[in-house]
Amino acid sequence: MIKPFYSQFLTPTKKFRRLSVLLSVHDSPRISQHRIGELTHLSSSMVNNYVKEFQAEGLLKVSGKTNRTQSYHLTPRGRKELISLLLDYSAEIIRLYTAAKHEVGERLDNLANEGIKTIGLFGAAETAEVVHAATKGTGIKVVAVVDSDPEKQGRAFNGLTIQAPEVLKELDADALVITSFGKQQEIYQQIKEIAGDTFRIIRLSDL
Repeated sequence: MIKPFYSQFLTPTKKFRRLSVLLSVHDSPRISQHRIGELTHLSSSMVNNYVKEFQAEGLLKVSGKTNRTQSYHLTPRGRKELISLLLDYSAEIIRLYTAAKHEVGERLDNLANEGIKTIGLFGAAETAEVVHAATKGTGIKVVAVVDSDPEKQGRAFNGLTIQAPEVLKELDADALVITSFGKQQEIYQQIKEIAGDTFRIIRLSDL
């Protein structure tokens, strides 16, 4: 389920809240309004207002007379509204992803101009996906992906295999980009201890 998240830049709109509430009842028709509030970060009274609003619009039907027996059912019109909101939401997320990739790509261009042609990525998560995608057209090639999580090691990542940090001792690359927002200094020190000054280490904040 799409859940609200705390952001310093994006504030949930009414449209997003409508999507969250509709998704909650779609995924769990027997859900309580209190639980919907927990999932959507709304007060119970606000959830109740949305439920009444959806009923008035013919998007939602409520059956049962008590909290224990009450359940929610999207009408055909409600399901159509949910799909429409999901498509709008997905389109906006893709636009944000494209903008982020463009910005990272411009910074990678600067690295290419400095002579960096091959890089490794440390941290095989969503940020690494963005950086990897942003290298296209820059002249920079990703030659290795590393992660400390044993659960990720051995998995495929855009044509490469995620490897353990020990591989950094033999990494043949001009630079290693730390593609993690958390514990960057800790990771930096870990890389230094393993590989020394074999290659340039670049934090996301350095891009």
